[in-house]
Formats: sequence, structure tokens, C-alpha cells
Amino acid sequence: MRILIAMLSLATLAHTQFKYPQYSPDYYGRRWAILRQSHNQDIDGTYAYSYDTENGISVAEQGAPKNLGLGGQAEVVRGQYSYTAPDGTPILVSYTADENGFQATGAHLPTPPPIPVEIQRALAHNAAHPEEEEPYNKRYYGVAK
Repeated sequence: MRILIAMLSLATLAHTQFKYPQYSPDYYGRRWAILRQSHNQDIDGTYAYSYDTENGISVAEQGAPKNLGLGGQAEVVRGQYSYTAPDGTPILVSYTADENGFQATGAHLPTPPPIPVEIQRALAHNAAHPEEEEPYNKRYYGVAK
């Protein structure tokens, strides 16, 4: 029984090696040199870093902690990165991340379709005519208003 378990373990290990190759420096293509790099870290938690590579990748980010009150804290981060897409299109993404989440902008990023005019009118009407909110409709429970 032990021999069978050992053989199955070896077979599983061999299968995994062939199915999922190990990382190779040449797996992703040529290595690119870093032309410029900087990193600043302060004791209060603020930081900034940037780097540029010889293949045109450029990254810059800065962040700082933000006190939200009641013992809460969030990291406020602003940054951008740029590179050239395989089709030659220059890509630039700017982003912010804070207590409201991650928000990226870029000319190549998809945007939602515009809100139809009918829905805009319905939203405006609902905002102009708020109804009284009740936890439940008493009419359905046999209680008159």
C-alpha cells in the first residue's frame, strides 16, 4: 500500500511539472534594463516611487495615510503608468485609490453608455416628488390609515 501511495505521489508530481512549467527568465521574453528608479519612504507612512525601463514603461506612485476618525485609517494613493501596446498605441493610465476604492482613467479604458433620456427624466421626477417612506404598507395588514 505504501509503495502504491509513493508511486501515485511521484506520478502527480511529474504531471504537475509538465503541466505547469517553472518560471524561466526567458519565459516572458527579453529582460529590460531599468533606466531610472527612485523610492522615498517617510516615517509617517508617506511614500513615493517611480521607475522607467528601456522598453518605454514608466511608473510613478505616491501615497499617504489618511485619518478617517473613530480609529479608522485609509491609504490615499495617486499614480500613473504608461507603456506602448503591441499594436503601437501609447497607453497612459492615471489612478487614485482611497476610502472610496480604486478609480482609474485612461483614453483606452471602456466607458459606460450614457443614461437614456427616459431614465434621466424618471430619476429627476423621483427626486422632485419624494414619497413618505413607511416600514410597511398598513393597508395589507387590515389596519386603516
